[in-house]
Amino acid sequence: MRGSIRWLWVFALSLAACTRPTSHVVLLPGPDGRTGALLVTSAAGAVVLSEPYAGVDVVDGKMAPTKTSAAMVSQAYGRLLAMQPARPRVHIVYFEFGQSVPTPESQARLPRILAEVSALPAGEAVVIGHADRVGRAEANEQLSWQRANMIRELLVGAGLAREAITTAGRGEREPAVATADHIPEPRNRRVELKLR
Repeated sequence: MRGSIRWLWVFALSLAACTRPTSHVVLLPGPDGRTGALLVTSAAGAVVLSEPYAGVDVVDGKMAPTKTSAAMVSQAYGRLLAMQPARPRVHIVYFEFGQSVPTPESQARLPRILAEVSALPAGEAVVIGHADRVGRAEANEQLSWQRANMIRELLVGAGLAREAITTAGRGEREPAVATADHIPEPRNRRVELKLR
């Protein structure tokens, strides 16, 4: 997951009151306080929510903008929000050129990451390997899988059940930094590790 991605928390409730279906949509800020935007549409038109705690009630297809607050959301939906699954913890492990060996900086961080894995009560992980655009696409695909599998084996060694780990190799298809072919870019030689 890249740092430029903004978390958008949207909470919507649909309530049935007699024959008048009502939807209440509220845009919540993410854990970092930032808010994206949400387009709510109905037969009557569309409303863009782009401010924290902005909302819209939709009754019989008609929309009425609303505004709420953190306290009001907590009071009304606090128990429900507390039941959400934990957000994944994201780590990036960088690799040496053409190898499935982490860079010295990433190797230094691996013990902290593995300690975090050991502390998860019922952990699960998604491990996605990547490569830069140097060399053949097929070779980069294979290398990205080797990197993902190398991290998977470290996670298993730290106590995470193998069946709780999903691995993927993206080759050169999803670069962190876009480059032309045959350009070595260290930030693209990585594994994205998402722990929950």
